Amino acid sequence: MSAKESAALFGTPFSKAYWRQAASEFRNLKMLLFAALMIALRVALKSVSIPITADLKIGVGFFINAFGSMVYGPVVAIAGAAITDTLGALLFPSGPYFPLFLITEIAGSLVFALFLYRAEVTALRVILSRFCINFFVNIVLQTPIMMAYYQIMLGKSYKVFHLPRIIKNLVMFPIESVLLILFLRLVIPPMTQLGQLPRGMNRLEFTRKNILALTALTLVGVAVLILYTIYG
Repeated sequence: MSAKESAALFGTPFSKAYWRQAASEFRNLKMLLFAALMIALRVALKSVSIPITADLKIGVGFFINAFGSMVYGPVVAIAGAAITDTLGALLFPSGPYFPLFLITEIAGSLVFALFLYRAEVTALRVILSRFCINFFVNIVLQTPIMMAYYQIMLGKSYKVFHLPRIIKNLVMFPIESVLLILFLRLVIPPMTQLGQLPRGMNRLEFTRKNILALTALTLVGVAVLILYTIYG
């Protein structure tokens, strides 16, 4: 791969060059060592959270997930997610091991990578990545997996409409989005100076349009919740 390609930014992940660059990270020893560090941090921080209220807490692992996926891209992110989930289940078991949970772990890492890897990282991209994870991964994708887990592993039924989990993801979405933007604003400049990120990625100005987008997506989630409550 040429030096020009290795320093390139991509508007979308829908190109051969993007995936060629992402696959090349597997041949980069520094990147693999960095990925190993991110895996170790994610496993160690799985049970660490920041309390917001008595019932609401922010898990800090997603900061590391977003950071790592942004640096090493979707191909390494998928492998890293699989290793993280397996090690986490072995070292810090919270119940019977269920391999389908691996799907949501991979999906979250993949979403972060597709939005943030080799891209101009804007507040809107961060907001959209967090919305896709909170809504599509944590609610839409996770629901049938939880139903299978309860039925197969516990012999119990699981409600398709699990109100506390849905409300938690919708409430946490704007909070996690803002915190993630602030976190990435801190880590992108030093990583760029170290040569781990190409120049030109940091576009994390928080504007009125970003606030409107954050509000609109939150309202979309609330509207879906209300409609499901009425007609579900």
